[in-house]
Amino acid sequence: MSVTDLDTARLAKANGPVPVLLTVEEAARCLRIGRTTCYALIRTGDLESLTIGGLRRVPADAPAAYLARRRTEQRAA
Repeated sequence: MSVTDLDTARLAKANGPVPVLLTVEEAARCLRIGRTTCYALIRTGDLESLTIGGLRRVPADAPAAYLARRRTEQRAA
């Protein structure tokens, strides 16, 4: 089970169905980083996000995908 699975499961218990999209703040909590750092990852394209209307949202699987890429990069180094 990934970090995102754990946090989305916690959100589901609190709010009902498992979210498909996370706010930037929720994604930051999943990654255990600050909101500003999360926005920086989005700006550089390291963390996938999309804009819906005027709202920035992060797909629920994007934090886990980011971590998987980082782990692969660190193992290769």
